[in-house]
Amino acid sequence: MTAHPKIDLETGEAFAFRSGPVPPFLTYFRFDGNGNKQPDVPIFSMTRPSFLHDFGISSKYAIFADIQIGMNPMQMIFGGGSPVGFNLIHAINAWDEEDAIVMLAPNILSVEHTLERMDLIHALVEKVRIDLRTGIVTRNPVSARNLDFGVINPAYLGKKNRYVYAAIGDPMPKISGVVKLDVSRGSRRECTVASRIYGPRCFGGEPFFVARVPENPEAEEDDGYVVSYVHDEIAGESKFLVMDAKSPALDIVAAVKLPRRVPYGFHGLFVKESDLNKL
Repeated sequence: MTAHPKIDLETGEAFAFRSGPVPPFLTYFRFDGNGNKQPDVPIFSMTRPSFLHDFGISSKYAIFADIQIGMNPMQMIFGGGSPVGFNLIHAINAWDEEDAIVMLAPNILSVEHTLERMDLIHALVEKVRIDLRTGIVTRNPVSARNLDFGVINPAYLGKKNRYVYAAIGDPMPKISGVVKLDVSRGSRRECTVASRIYGPRCFGGEPFFVARVPENPEAEEDDGYVVSYVHDEIAGESKFLVMDAKSPALDIVAAVKLPRRVPYGFHGLFVKESDLNKL
């Protein structure tokens, strides 16, 4: 199963998929608001096994990217392949527009280095629009920086959002800081509106957005905190950072020293006390 299930906070539904080397190469499924798994939906239009790690979901559609990293033994032996295109590893968000789907995701420009030389990877966050009438796909970069592990306010899953919080690769897989993007600023403009660098030889993990008052439907989209683990390689200490998501420098409001090291590369997730009490 994917490491990136999507949770609809309004309905309580969870959406996910699994992929494998034999047909069907992709299977989509969901859990209802009571946690009951619904029937599998095999996706037979995927004709080869591909590296599927994440997906996008809107109010109407689930969006999967069939990227270049696939399993083709004959091409491994004899060479060859397709031209370089859009290579999605992580999805940020997706939403529906009139006769179109819009998706935010980092495009891995040097995907051939993913498995061996991650330090050579450059991930360019793009806004991708799929016209459902014409089939035309348009792409616009929203930042020139090397960014991945982008997250949003979870309440905006599948809806048009304005803000994205993404990790800065310096280089990948080490994360030197976090940025806040305002994707409403228009096409082909640098959308970074706030950033924080963790410091010399301090590296973090995937950020996560936590709303200040999750139950307030009138709260502004960025009214909350950006949280992440950060490890200081000089001092040998790990901390849990809490940053003000609305401030232009993502000001640190709390830095909690941890008793043990948190390794690089783990995905982030925040679980509310009310959800823990349901377990």
